[in-house]
Amino acid sequence: MTNRRITERMMNEKILASLRMELNLQTAQMRWTELARYFAGGTLISVAPELDLVDVGARIAADDKASVQNWMQAERVHRVSDAQAMQWLAEDTLLWTVVVKPWILVQHEPRVPPDAAH
Repeated sequence: MTNRRITERMMNEKILASLRMELNLQTAQMRWTELARYFAGGTLISVAPELDLVDVGARIAADDKASVQNWMQAERVHRVSDAQAMQWLAEDTLLWTVVVKPWILVQHEPRVPPDAAH
């Protein structure tokens, strides 16, 4: 690896770390009823529970096309589907959110039944 690539990679990691810190402070939990209007506007992006919501947001903000494209191809990051919206509406689901303009990233952490935790 050349010195230039090493320097670029270090700068990218610093930028990502800074973005992660900023976005981490901006995460919040919101009920679906508060988010439904953004779904109607097409700005809600669903992030799979196994991904780190803040990291996904940081990579979107940093324009990390390769990571985002990989997640999209694996269907781990995608626009909220009608089926998701209907289920979340029925349950008024509590979702983790973070804004990465123009998007609002949402993540649902399924509840683990108490018996399954043992």
